[in-house]
Amino acid sequence: MSQLEAFPFGGACVHIVDDDPAIRDALAFLLHSCGFVTREWESGEAFLAQESLHPHSCILLDVRMSGMSGLAVFDHFRQRQPQVPVIFLTGHAETAAVVETIKNGAFNFIEKPFNDNSLVKIVAAALEFAERQNGNASVPSQMDDLIECLSGREKQVFAAVIKGRLNKQIAEDLEITMRTVEVHRARVFEKLGVRNAVELVSLVAGLRNQSGFGNPQ
Repeated sequence: MSQLEAFPFGGACVHIVDDDPAIRDALAFLLHSCGFVTREWESGEAFLAQESLHPHSCILLDVRMSGMSGLAVFDHFRQRQPQVPVIFLTGHAETAAVVETIKNGAFNFIEKPFNDNSLVKIVAAALEFAERQNGNASVPSQMDDLIECLSGREKQVFAAVIKGRLNKQIAEDLEITMRTVEVHRARVFEKLGVRNAVELVSLVAGLRNQSGFGNPQ
């Protein structure tokens, strides 16, 4: 089954913004082979000059490009269509800046060299998110749906992790052992389909920031 058969987003498109033609071609080939529709852009300036995107689309955006950087393109684009998910393509040295940008509304990031399967899964998740985002569900109800599968203690750990609390701090707050925190944390990641705290924060930030929902208390 192709990704489009699994995620039937009518009119959806993955926009690839990268000044390296080899990277653009490789990404387009990979995504086409999985059934996605793509459009390639050689610069941030060219991408920003186009008309509005289909609301169920997503963007693969390189951080380091000649001309406008990916971070600058993101700042301009989110003023126009903040609901469209943006996935950054980043080198290791740029990760810290991108993680900070995720808190301001980016969907996720992928480090180069990227893993094909991971990239396809993140793109599929972004398109699925875009479809939900443009539906009628409110952000609070989406958040409720997100954590419905968690136990009471797992919800407490989830809330602490997205606030940036360390395992030792969570253990002290909840009056449990660090080992117990680690077990609950691992279960939260597994149930929500993320690999680490950064991906969890990006998932929550996407719901919160792209919908104008306030910071969690």
